[in-house]
Amino acid sequence: MKKIGILGSTGSIGTQTLEIVRNYREEIQVTALAAGSNAAALEEQIREFKPLVAALWDEKACRDLRERVRDLDVKILTGMEGLLEIAAMDEVEALVTAVVGMIGVRPTLTAIEHGKDILLANKETLVTAGHLLMPLARKKGVAILPVDSEHSAIFQSLNGEKKSQIRKILLTASGGPFRGKKREQLTGMQAEDALKHPNWNMGKKITIDSATLVNKGLEVMEAKWLFDVDLDQIQVVVQPQSIIHSMVEYVDGSIIAQLGLPDMKLPIQYALFYPDRRPMMAPSLDFYELAQITFERPDTETFRGLALAFDAMRAGGSMPTVYNAANEKAVSLFLNHQITFLQIPDIIEMCMDKHKVIQSPGVEEILETESWTYGQIKV
Repeated sequence: MKKIGILGSTGSIGTQTLEIVRNYREEIQVTALAAGSNAAALEEQIREFKPLVAALWDEKACRDLRERVRDLDVKILTGMEGLLEIAAMDEVEALVTAVVGMIGVRPTLTAIEHGKDILLANKETLVTAGHLLMPLARKKGVAILPVDSEHSAIFQSLNGEKKSQIRKILLTASGGPFRGKKREQLTGMQAEDALKHPNWNMGKKITIDSATLVNKGLEVMEAKWLFDVDLDQIQVVVQPQSIIHSMVEYVDGSIIAQLGLPDMKLPIQYALFYPDRRPMMAPSLDFYELAQITFERPDTETFRGLALAFDAMRAGGSMPTVYNAANEKAVSLFLNHQITFLQIPDIIEMCMDKHKVIQSPGVEEILETESWTYGQIKV
Protein backbone atom coordinates (compact mmCIF):
# COMPACT_ATOMS: atom_id res chain seq x y z
CA MET A 1 0.00 0.00 0.00
CA LYS A 2 1.56 3.30 -1.11
CA LYS A 3 0.95 6.18 1.32
CA ILE A 4 0.65 9.60 -0.29
CA GLY A 5 0.13 13.20 0.71
CA ILE A 6 -1.42 15.77 -1.62
CA LEU A 7 -0.61 19.48 -1.46
CA GLY A 8 -3.34 21.29 -3.41
CA SER A 9 -5.96 18.59 -2.98
CA THR A 10 -8.98 20.75 -3.92
CA GLY A 11 -7.45 22.06 -7.16
CA SER A 12 -7.54 20.51 -10.63
CA ILE A 13 -4.58 18.14 -10.23
CA GLY A 14 -5.47 17.29 -6.63
CA THR A 15 -9.07 16.34 -7.38
CA GLN A 16 -8.03 14.26 -10.40
CA THR A 17 -5.45 12.47 -8.26
CA LEU A 18 -8.21 11.56 -5.81
CA GLU A 19 -10.36 10.28 -8.69
CA ILE A 20 -7.60 7.79 -9.47
CA VAL A 21 -7.27 6.84 -5.79
CA ARG A 22 -11.00 5.98 -5.77
CA ASN A 23 -10.31 3.36 -8.43
CA TYR A 24 -7.31 1.89 -6.58
CA ARG A 25 -8.15 2.16 -2.89
CA GLU A 26 -6.54 -1.22 -2.17
CA GLU A 27 -3.19 0.09 -3.44
CA ILE A 28 -3.07 3.76 -2.40
CA GLN A 29 -3.77 5.33 0.99
CA VAL A 30 -4.13 9.10 1.35
CA THR A 31 -2.52 10.02 4.66
CA ALA A 32 -2.39 13.83 4.30
CA LEU A 33 -4.30 16.52 2.41
CA ALA A 34 -3.66 20.26 2.09
CA ALA A 35 -5.54 23.03 0.29
CA GLY A 36 -5.79 26.82 0.15
CA SER A 37 -9.04 28.15 1.63
CA ASN A 38 -11.88 25.84 0.56
CA ALA A 39 -12.91 24.38 3.90
CA ALA A 40 -16.11 22.79 2.55
CA ALA A 41 -14.32 20.90 -0.24
CA LEU A 42 -11.54 19.76 2.07
CA GLU A 43 -14.09 18.56 4.63
CA GLU A 44 -15.66 16.33 1.96
CA GLN A 45 -12.26 14.91 1.07
CA ILE A 46 -11.39 14.27 4.72
CA ARG A 47 -14.64 12.40 5.31
CA GLU A 48 -14.12 10.27 2.21
CA PHE A 49 -10.38 9.52 2.37
CA LYS A 50 -9.80 9.76 6.15
CA PRO A 51 -6.29 11.24 6.20
CA LEU A 52 -4.32 11.46 9.43
CA VAL A 53 -3.54 15.14 8.83
CA ALA A 54 -5.12 17.96 6.82
CA ALA A 55 -4.10 21.58 6.35
CA LEU A 56 -5.49 24.82 4.98
CA TRP A 57 -3.30 27.76 4.03
CA ASP A 58 -5.88 30.34 5.13
CA GLU A 59 -6.11 30.67 8.92
CA LYS A 60 -9.76 31.76 9.01
CA ALA A 61 -10.77 28.88 6.75
CA CYS A 62 -8.76 26.54 8.95
CA ARG A 63 -10.80 27.54 12.01
CA ASP A 64 -13.94 26.78 10.00
CA LEU A 65 -12.54 23.39 8.99
CA ARG A 66 -11.71 22.46 12.58
CA GLU A 67 -15.32 23.11 13.53
CA ARG A 68 -16.62 21.11 10.55
CA VAL A 69 -14.56 17.99 11.35
CA ARG A 70 -14.56 18.14 15.14
CA ASP A 71 -16.24 14.71 15.19
CA LEU A 72 -13.35 13.11 13.25
CA ASP A 73 -9.93 11.88 14.36
CA VAL A 74 -7.85 14.11 12.10
CA LYS A 75 -5.12 16.63 12.93
CA ILE A 76 -5.80 20.05 11.37
CA LEU A 77 -2.88 22.35 10.54
CA THR A 78 -2.51 25.76 8.92
CA GLY A 79 -0.13 27.87 6.84
CA MET A 80 3.38 27.04 5.76
CA GLU A 81 4.00 25.21 9.05
CA GLY A 82 1.22 22.81 8.12
CA LEU A 83 2.67 22.14 4.66
CA LEU A 84 6.12 21.55 6.10
CA GLU A 85 4.78 19.16 8.74
CA ILE A 86 2.98 17.14 6.06
CA ALA A 87 6.14 17.12 3.91
CA ALA A 88 8.11 15.59 6.77
CA MET A 89 5.51 13.00 7.94
CA ASP A 90 6.72 9.42 8.33
CA GLU A 91 3.30 8.30 7.07
CA VAL A 92 3.85 9.99 3.68
CA GLU A 93 5.98 7.99 1.22
CA ALA A 94 5.27 10.13 -1.84
CA LEU A 95 4.14 13.75 -1.98
CA VAL A 96 1.97 15.14 -4.78
CA THR A 97 2.92 18.82 -5.03
CA ALA A 98 -0.03 20.40 -6.82
CA VAL A 99 -0.18 23.80 -5.12
CA VAL A 100 -0.02 26.85 -7.39
CA GLY A 101 2.84 29.30 -6.96
CA MET A 102 6.06 29.47 -5.01
CA ILE A 103 4.31 28.23 -1.88
CA GLY A 104 5.45 24.82 -3.12
CA VAL A 105 9.20 25.46 -2.95
CA ARG A 106 9.86 24.93 0.77
CA PRO A 107 7.60 21.90 1.34
CA THR A 108 9.02 20.18 -1.77
CA LEU A 109 12.59 20.66 -0.57
CA THR A 110 11.58 19.52 2.93
CA ALA A 111 9.97 16.36 1.55
CA ILE A 112 13.13 15.55 -0.42
CA GLU A 113 15.24 16.08 2.71
CA HIS A 114 13.05 13.46 4.40
CA GLY A 115 13.43 10.98 1.55
CA LYS A 116 9.97 11.31 -0.03
CA ASP A 117 9.42 10.72 -3.73
CA ILE A 118 7.94 13.80 -5.41
CA LEU A 119 5.05 13.72 -7.88
CA LEU A 120 5.73 17.17 -9.27
CA ALA A 121 2.87 19.30 -10.55
CA ASN A 122 4.16 22.61 -9.16
CA LYS A 123 6.10 24.30 -11.96
CA GLU A 124 7.40 27.12 -9.80
CA THR A 125 9.54 24.82 -7.68
CA LEU A 126 11.75 23.73 -10.57
CA VAL A 127 11.63 27.08 -12.38
CA THR A 128 12.91 29.03 -9.39
CA ALA A 129 14.81 26.41 -7.39
CA GLY A 130 15.81 23.69 -9.85
CA HIS A 131 19.47 24.33 -8.99
CA LEU A 132 18.66 23.40 -5.37
CA LEU A 133 16.07 20.68 -5.91
CA MET A 134 17.74 18.40 -8.46
CA PRO A 135 21.13 18.03 -6.67
CA LEU A 136 19.31 17.41 -3.37
CA ALA A 137 17.10 14.75 -4.99
CA ARG A 138 20.19 12.97 -6.37
CA LYS A 139 21.90 13.16 -2.99
CA LYS A 140 18.86 11.72 -1.17
CA GLY A 141 18.09 9.11 -3.84
CA VAL A 142 14.62 10.56 -4.32
CA ALA A 143 12.57 10.14 -7.50
CA ILE A 144 11.16 13.29 -9.11
CA LEU A 145 8.20 12.03 -11.14
CA PRO A 146 6.70 14.69 -13.45
CA VAL A 147 2.92 15.04 -13.50
CA ASP A 148 2.76 17.57 -16.36
CA SER A 149 1.61 15.74 -19.49
CA GLU A 150 4.57 17.05 -21.50
CA HIS A 151 7.25 16.13 -19.00
CA SER A 152 5.65 12.77 -18.32
CA ALA A 153 5.77 12.14 -22.08
CA ILE A 154 9.46 13.02 -22.21
CA PHE A 155 10.13 10.86 -19.15
CA GLN A 156 8.40 7.92 -20.82
CA SER A 157 10.19 8.53 -24.13
CA LEU A 158 13.54 8.43 -22.34
CA ASN A 159 12.94 5.05 -20.68
CA GLY A 160 15.78 2.67 -21.45
CA GLU A 161 17.73 5.21 -23.51
CA LYS A 162 21.09 6.87 -22.82
CA LYS A 163 21.06 10.57 -21.97
CA SER A 164 24.25 11.05 -23.99
CA GLN A 165 22.38 10.04 -27.14
CA ILE A 166 19.66 12.71 -26.93
CA ARG A 167 19.79 15.19 -29.80
CA LYS A 168 16.81 17.30 -28.74
CA ILE A 169 13.64 17.35 -26.69
CA LEU A 170 10.55 18.30 -28.69
CA LEU A 171 8.16 19.93 -26.23
CA THR A 172 4.67 20.11 -27.71
CA ALA A 173 2.13 22.91 -27.18
CA SER A 174 -1.54 23.14 -28.09
CA GLY A 175 -1.16 26.82 -28.99
CA GLY A 176 -3.92 27.74 -26.56
CA PRO A 177 -7.25 29.47 -27.30
CA PHE A 178 -5.64 32.29 -29.33
CA ARG A 179 -3.53 30.13 -31.65
CA GLY A 180 -3.19 31.75 -35.09
CA LYS A 181 -4.20 35.24 -33.94
CA LYS A 182 -1.95 38.29 -34.37
CA ARG A 183 -1.31 41.12 -31.91
CA GLU A 184 -3.97 43.41 -33.37
CA GLN A 185 -6.57 40.65 -32.87
CA LEU A 186 -5.63 40.24 -29.20
CA THR A 187 -6.08 43.85 -28.09
CA GLY A 188 -9.66 43.40 -26.89
CA MET A 189 -9.39 39.89 -25.49
CA GLN A 190 -10.77 39.47 -21.98
CA ALA A 191 -10.09 36.85 -19.31
CA GLU A 192 -13.28 35.03 -20.30
CA ASP A 193 -11.90 34.59 -23.84
CA ALA A 194 -8.51 33.37 -22.64
CA LEU A 195 -10.11 30.79 -20.33
CA LYS A 196 -11.68 28.88 -23.24
CA HIS A 197 -8.92 26.32 -23.79
CA PRO A 198 -9.70 24.10 -26.80
CA ASN A 199 -8.37 20.81 -25.38
CA TRP A 200 -7.57 20.83 -21.67
CA ASN A 201 -9.62 21.36 -18.51
CA MET A 202 -7.26 23.20 -16.16
CA GLY A 203 -7.24 25.85 -13.45
CA LYS A 204 -7.60 29.54 -14.36
CA LYS A 205 -3.96 30.52 -13.91
CA ILE A 206 -2.48 27.73 -16.04
CA THR A 207 -5.15 28.30 -18.72
CA ILE A 208 -4.13 31.97 -19.05
CA ASP A 209 -0.50 30.85 -19.14
CA SER A 210 -1.38 28.53 -22.00
CA ALA A 211 -2.95 31.44 -23.89
CA THR A 212 0.21 33.58 -23.54
CA LEU A 213 2.59 30.60 -24.11
CA VAL A 214 4.16 31.47 -20.76
CA ASN A 215 3.13 28.00 -19.62
CA LYS A 216 5.29 26.53 -22.37
CA GLY A 217 8.13 28.81 -21.31
CA LEU A 218 7.88 27.51 -17.75
CA GLU A 219 7.86 23.96 -19.11
CA VAL A 220 11.06 24.66 -21.08
CA MET A 221 12.72 25.67 -17.81
CA GLU A 222 11.38 22.57 -16.09
CA ALA A 223 12.61 20.31 -18.88
CA LYS A 224 16.13 21.69 -18.65
CA TRP A 225 16.33 20.83 -14.95
CA LEU A 226 14.40 17.55 -15.03
CA PHE A 227 16.31 16.01 -17.93
CA ASP A 228 19.66 17.80 -17.52
CA VAL A 229 19.90 19.03 -21.12
CA ASP A 230 21.18 22.27 -22.63
CA LEU A 231 18.62 24.95 -23.39
CA ASP A 232 19.53 24.73 -27.09
CA GLN A 233 18.42 21.07 -27.05
CA ILE A 234 14.82 22.02 -26.27
CA GLN A 235 12.50 22.89 -29.17
CA VAL A 236 8.84 23.87 -28.83
CA VAL A 237 6.46 22.49 -31.46
CA VAL A 238 2.77 23.44 -31.68
CA GLN A 239 0.62 20.30 -31.98
CA PRO A 240 -2.95 21.67 -31.95
CA GLN A 241 -4.78 18.38 -31.32
CA SER A 242 -2.84 17.77 -28.05
CA ILE A 243 -2.42 14.11 -28.94
CA ILE A 244 1.39 13.97 -29.04
CA HIS A 245 2.31 15.10 -25.54
CA SER A 246 6.04 15.47 -26.31
CA MET A 247 8.89 13.71 -28.11
CA VAL A 248 12.60 12.95 -27.83
CA GLU A 249 14.89 12.92 -30.87
CA TYR A 250 18.06 10.83 -30.65
CA VAL A 251 21.40 11.24 -32.42
CA ASP A 252 20.50 8.65 -35.09
CA GLY A 253 17.42 10.63 -36.11
CA SER A 254 14.93 8.35 -34.36
CA ILE A 255 12.10 10.15 -32.58
CA ILE A 256 10.18 8.53 -29.74
CA ALA A 257 6.86 10.11 -28.75
CA GLN A 258 4.14 9.49 -26.19
CA LEU A 259 0.58 9.85 -27.48
CA GLY A 260 -2.81 9.79 -25.83
CA LEU A 261 -6.03 11.71 -25.38
CA PRO A 262 -5.70 15.06 -23.54
CA ASP A 263 -6.49 13.78 -20.03
CA MET A 264 -4.37 14.81 -17.05
CA LYS A 265 -5.30 11.64 -15.19
CA LEU A 266 -2.99 9.67 -17.50
CA PRO A 267 0.30 11.32 -16.36
CA ILE A 268 -0.95 11.46 -12.76
CA GLN A 269 -1.69 7.74 -12.73
CA TYR A 270 1.61 6.93 -14.43
CA ALA A 271 3.49 8.83 -11.69
CA LEU A 272 1.45 7.23 -8.90
CA PHE A 273 2.26 3.67 -10.02
CA TYR A 274 5.66 4.13 -11.67
CA PRO A 275 7.38 1.95 -12.85
CA ASP A 276 4.17 -0.10 -13.26
CA ARG A 277 1.13 0.76 -15.35
CA ARG A 278 -2.54 0.27 -14.50
CA PRO A 279 -5.69 0.28 -16.67
CA MET A 280 -7.14 3.77 -17.16
CA MET A 281 -10.84 4.12 -16.39
CA ALA A 282 -11.28 6.35 -19.47
CA PRO A 283 -11.58 6.16 -23.27
CA SER A 284 -8.38 5.53 -25.25
CA LEU A 285 -7.16 7.08 -28.48
CA ASP A 286 -8.91 5.99 -31.70
CA PHE A 287 -6.65 6.74 -34.69
CA TYR A 288 -9.51 6.24 -37.15
CA GLU A 289 -11.46 8.99 -35.42
CA LEU A 290 -8.40 11.23 -35.09
CA ALA A 291 -7.60 11.04 -38.82
CA GLN A 292 -4.69 13.54 -38.72
CA ILE A 293 -2.07 15.16 -36.52
CA THR A 294 -0.65 18.56 -37.50
CA PHE A 295 2.33 20.66 -36.45
CA GLU A 296 3.18 24.37 -36.44
CA ARG A 297 6.00 26.69 -35.46
CA PRO A 298 5.19 28.77 -32.34
CA ASP A 299 4.58 32.48 -33.02
CA THR A 300 7.02 34.04 -30.55
CA GLU A 301 6.53 37.56 -31.94
CA THR A 302 2.84 37.61 -31.06
CA PHE A 303 3.20 35.43 -27.95
CA ARG A 304 6.38 36.87 -26.47
CA GLY A 305 6.09 34.99 -23.20
CA LEU A 306 7.86 31.97 -24.70
CA ALA A 307 10.85 33.95 -26.03
CA LEU A 308 11.18 35.76 -22.69
CA ALA A 309 11.40 32.38 -20.92
CA PHE A 310 14.43 31.42 -23.00
CA ASP A 311 15.97 34.83 -22.18
CA ALA A 312 15.32 34.30 -18.47
CA MET A 313 16.83 30.83 -18.48
CA ARG A 314 19.93 32.00 -20.35
CA ALA A 315 20.41 34.79 -17.78
CA GLY A 316 20.07 32.13 -15.07
CA GLY A 317 20.34 32.64 -11.32
CA SER A 318 17.37 34.58 -9.98
CA MET A 319 16.03 35.69 -13.38
CA PRO A 320 13.63 32.73 -13.80
CA THR A 321 12.12 33.71 -10.44
CA VAL A 322 11.51 37.21 -11.78
CA TYR A 323 9.92 35.78 -14.93
CA ASN A 324 7.65 33.54 -12.89
CA ALA A 325 6.69 36.11 -10.25
CA ALA A 326 6.02 38.87 -12.78
CA ASN A 327 3.77 36.51 -14.71
CA GLU A 328 1.90 35.42 -11.56
CA LYS A 329 1.16 39.02 -10.65
CA ALA A 330 0.26 39.99 -14.23
CA VAL A 331 -2.11 37.04 -14.64
CA SER A 332 -3.83 37.94 -11.37
CA LEU A 333 -4.31 41.51 -12.60
CA PHE A 334 -5.61 40.28 -15.96
CA LEU A 335 -8.11 37.93 -14.32
CA ASN A 336 -9.33 40.91 -12.27
CA HIS A 337 -9.70 43.02 -15.47
CA GLN A 338 -7.02 45.48 -14.33
CA ILE A 339 -4.70 45.03 -17.33
CA THR A 340 -5.07 43.84 -20.92
CA PHE A 341 -3.93 40.49 -22.30
CA LEU A 342 -1.02 42.04 -24.21
CA GLN A 343 0.27 43.76 -21.06
CA ILE A 344 1.16 40.40 -19.48
CA PRO A 345 4.43 39.92 -21.43
CA ASP A 346 5.14 43.67 -21.20
CA ILE A 347 5.10 43.42 -17.40
CA ILE A 348 7.35 40.33 -17.44
CA GLU A 349 9.87 42.06 -19.71
CA MET A 350 9.84 45.25 -17.62
CA CYS A 351 10.66 43.34 -14.43
CA MET A 352 13.38 41.31 -16.13
CA ASP A 353 14.98 44.49 -17.52
CA LYS A 354 15.10 46.04 -14.04
CA HIS A 355 16.51 43.00 -12.25
CA LYS A 356 20.14 42.47 -11.32
CA VAL A 357 20.74 38.71 -11.39
CA ILE A 358 21.69 36.87 -8.21
CA GLN A 359 23.75 33.81 -9.11
CA SER A 360 22.83 30.52 -7.34
CA PRO A 361 20.21 32.06 -5.00
CA GLY A 362 19.19 30.26 -1.82
CA VAL A 363 15.56 29.80 -0.77
CA GLU A 364 15.41 33.11 1.12
CA GLU A 365 16.93 34.99 -1.83
CA ILE A 366 14.42 33.35 -4.16
CA LEU A 367 11.54 34.47 -1.94
CA GLU A 368 13.04 37.97 -1.62
CA THR A 369 13.33 38.16 -5.42
CA GLU A 370 9.68 37.19 -5.72
CA SER A 371 8.71 39.97 -3.31
CA TRP A 372 10.95 42.48 -5.13
CA THR A 373 9.30 41.58 -8.44
CA TYR A 374 5.80 42.07 -7.07
CA GLY A 375 6.91 45.49 -5.85
CA GLN A 376 7.90 46.60 -9.35
CA ILE A 377 4.39 46.17 -10.71
CA LYS A 378 2.22 49.24 -10.19
CA VAL A 379 -1.27 49.43 -11.65
